[in-house]
Amino acid sequence: VSSLACVCNLCSGIGLALCERLLAEDSQLRLCLACRNMQRAEAARSALLTSHTDARVDLLQLDVGSVHSVLTAAQEIQARYNRIDFLYLNAGIMPNPQVNVKTFFKGLFSRNVVHMFATAEGLLTQQDLPNSDGLQEVFATNLFGHYLLISELEPLLCKAGHTCRIVWTSSSNARRSAFSMDDIQHRNGTEPYSSSKYASDMLSLALNQHKNNQGLFSSVICPGLVMTNLTYGILPSFLWSLIMPIMYLIRFFTNTFTLTPYNGAEALHWLFLQKPEALDPRAKYHSLTSGLGTSYTHPRQMDIDEDMSEVLYSKLLELEKTIKGKLSERNPEKEAHA
Repeated sequence: VSSLACVCNLCSGIGLALCERLLAEDSQLRLCLACRNMQRAEAARSALLTSHTDARVDLLQLDVGSVHSVLTAAQEIQARYNRIDFLYLNAGIMPNPQVNVKTFFKGLFSRNVVHMFATAEGLLTQQDLPNSDGLQEVFATNLFGHYLLISELEPLLCKAGHTCRIVWTSSSNARRSAFSMDDIQHRNGTEPYSSSKYASDMLSLALNQHKNNQGLFSSVICPGLVMTNLTYGILPSFLWSLIMPIMYLIRFFTNTFTLTPYNGAEALHWLFLQKPEALDPRAKYHSLTSGLGTSYTHPRQMDIDEDMSEVLYSKLLELEKTIKGKLSERNPEKEAHA
């Protein structure tokens, strides 16, 4: 087996398209599909094996929104494997999206229509709630669960003589204006998705600052505007039926409307083929598509800085200690035997 790639959330959409493309590129690649819903994971595995009958595709139950699930999955991964070459962090949620319909239709027929669709700036809000761990659900799923997984898997990711690549699926909706260092979980705001994605951009930079000398390299991608279950959940289906022809027309004037999961996975696949030392840690690698549907990858500089990234990294370290301390208090015997 040439490499082992662990992919979080691959049951459909961009994650499944990525796995198809990875196996088409390297038939000897071993995949570990880390998914919350095992029934859907089995269906995804069957679909992959239909196209790639000799592929090695493992399944792992993982809900990155649950601290217990992340810790359990990390233990299982370390029991199964002695290294990870690629870790694709693709899980993300956008609960209860609310669209300002007036702003939407006003923007639809204005010259700002492309920017509106590409970033959802001023258009899209979400209602977030705490989860069973006491963390904000979006923060826990889109950022902290991934961070905790990386931390727990460090013995596999940072091995002497070994290079590991982490790839985050970010968004064009990741905006500095939505993030506050005083409220990293976005308890007091209305754009938790944008905040969490901006935080993942900063965390990627911090990981490179701290871990490159240990062989771990982190990159960020933006899939563009892709029609997935998450996207379709933003608006009623009848509106998407009306809008889709317009979106294909707009694609002749912008390259960010990737639309299909295959095109959205372009940057994820492209990074698989690159030497990590040659990549720019401050760049977000965008999946782009021409008006005729040709996909390609292009880097764009992120609106982030080292100081903010370092502060966020320190806050996540402290939160990790706090969360693990609470778990230890609840289960002292189990913690003692761990």
